[in-house]
Amino acid sequence: MTDIFEVPTPDNDLLEKAEQLRFASIKTSQTNNTDRIRALHLMADSLEKSSKEIIEANIKDYKKAENKGISKALLSRLKLSKEKLNLGIEGVRKVGDLLDPVGQVQIKKELSKGLILERKTVPIGVLGVIFESRPDAVMQISSLAIRSGNGVMLKGGSEANFTNLAIVYALKKGLQKSNLDENTICLLTSRKDSMAMLKLEKFINLIIPRGSNQLVKFIQENTGIPVLGHADGICHLYIDNQANLDVALKVALDSKIQYPAACNAVETLLIHKDIASDFLKKAIPIYNSKEVKLIGDKKAVQLGVHFEANHEDWQTEYLDLILSIKIVENLEEAIAHIQKFSSKHTDGIITENISSANKFMSEIDSSGVFHNCSTRFADGFRYGFGAEVGISTQTLPPRGPVGLEGLVTYKYFLRGQGHIVDDFSCGKSIYTHKDI
Repeated sequence: MTDIFEVPTPDNDLLEKAEQLRFASIKTSQTNNTDRIRALHLMADSLEKSSKEIIEANIKDYKKAENKGISKALLSRLKLSKEKLNLGIEGVRKVGDLLDPVGQVQIKKELSKGLILERKTVPIGVLGVIFESRPDAVMQISSLAIRSGNGVMLKGGSEANFTNLAIVYALKKGLQKSNLDENTICLLTSRKDSMAMLKLEKFINLIIPRGSNQLVKFIQENTGIPVLGHADGICHLYIDNQANLDVALKVALDSKIQYPAACNAVETLLIHKDIASDFLKKAIPIYNSKEVKLIGDKKAVQLGVHFEANHEDWQTEYLDLILSIKIVENLEEAIAHIQKFSSKHTDGIITENISSANKFMSEIDSSGVFHNCSTRFADGFRYGFGAEVGISTQTLPPRGPVGLEGLVTYKYFLRGQGHIVDDFSCGKSIYTHKDI
């Protein structure tokens, strides 16, 4: 690992910010549902009023990044159009429309007469989110944190500093008009601070990285704080021999072209040998017209794909207009390939055969398995979560797009009337273990 990823000790300024954020998060955790909803609407109003300044800041960031020769994928994520900004603002309001995730009673049980146990959802505390390029993530993450009663420490990439500052300034102005502490949202701007965050075990309860494979893996290996996230988005789409060709073409194009820089964009297309020739005759000219570089195995090359793939291509997340294509003998070979190379993000099948679809969806162990639809639907906003704080590909929950339900934990509340365990040992009291 290079020196640029050394983990420095938090300085006094960062410790002071962390302490301030921790106290603000405690106050936020005690607010009621009405106050948190009102805060979100005031934050959205403030973002709308500051739209011009936010867009201007983003143009400044974009030009600076372009001059530095930053990759197309990062530039695409960095750009905040008026439409994308409006969608982000709409997302903030939609989070306010969701059910309150805090204080939900999951278990209520009588252990014995007069001894009542409850399990209720509570905020996690302070979220530490490190992300690259995407300034719209600031709106998503902040709204989810506030709605779930958490505080959040944000560190975006330096390429988006001006935009992130403008967005957080607007969000804080909204919070100032509410009953919530504006210090519930904290933005860091130096790379040193983002790495030092990893040593703030006393202040941060959960780290959520959103960035490159290298960044995510480094964070997972260099902090004692629990980490939620995914390192890769190697998504697959399998076109079965019983697929509707028009549906297959439509979905395959959308899954790659609609937004290639997204982690839910398809990187590998698997095609059944019986349908490969007919599909590629239609697909290749369209991909070429959209400037998609096609890389295929020997069979795909024989059917018109220009570049030949190597082993590395099957395990590469391009985040660009590049697509690997493999011709498979059957459903079983497609499943085997995905099981070997998938990052367990999102994988899909196109087929009219329900049995084949069910087999695929049962055997593929990804956080999202799709049938006859684009992998680009793997998104918190599209799932109706209002927004997402990130996507988790781990097997343990939360899994997939993480919305409000992933930002609360639970604790047990036990209320008695002088009950003692010794009474149960000597037979004076008995357990009823009755659900209420």
